[in-house]
Amino acid sequence: MPIKFNKNILRTYFVAGTQDFGENGAEKLEAALKQALESGITAYQYREKGSGSLKGSEKVNLGKKLHQLCMQYKVPFIIDDDVDLALETAADGIHVGQKDEGIQSVVNDVKDKMFVGYSCNTGEEIKEANETTGISYLGIGTVYPTNSKADAGKALGLKKLTDLVSLSKYPVVAIGGITEQNIVGIPATGAVGVAAISMITQSDNINRTIKVMNQTFGSKEK
Repeated sequence: MPIKFNKNILRTYFVAGTQDFGENGAEKLEAALKQALESGITAYQYREKGSGSLKGSEKVNLGKKLHQLCMQYKVPFIIDDDVDLALETAADGIHVGQKDEGIQSVVNDVKDKMFVGYSCNTGEEIKEANETTGISYLGIGTVYPTNSKADAGKALGLKKLTDLVSLSKYPVVAIGGITEQNIVGIPATGAVGVAAISMITQSDNINRTIKVMNQTFGSKEK
């Protein structure tokens, strides 16, 4: 059975694919995910996209392996922008960007099978999302400048993030350029958690990084 959505899973949300690790990316991703799961992440998104990313059966097989790992820790496994992959790996959720597959089409394709997250960066996009049924949460960013996503766009800053969160009827996870140092400002914006790529993939101590993320949003478990 897929894991049902609740807003608490957005607290410490790890996003990564093999392209984020360079050579031997699959092995490094698997090791990093295992460490992140042991350290207390609350969600994982398999974002296999961009230069150097896996294709075809390699992508599918690794996805299934990573989902099995997430299942051991009862952590939701989410696919970035690929309905076929999400269905083939029996993912718990799928995340859709503005430039990806149409949100209503995705919602229709995965109805009752998994939850749906949606990236929004403007008030207009959020208003459109608010009128779309079947969405579970919004990802809003980029909060700070970032190099992790080539299409991240201009940084919003905390004030703009606060304004956008207040417009959303859905829970919001903040993403983009967030570090152990600047994460402290995020809870006051109304976002319920942080999604991170480089904050975790480039950390010199994943356990410490995830502890900071969890404690920032109120969990003292790990």
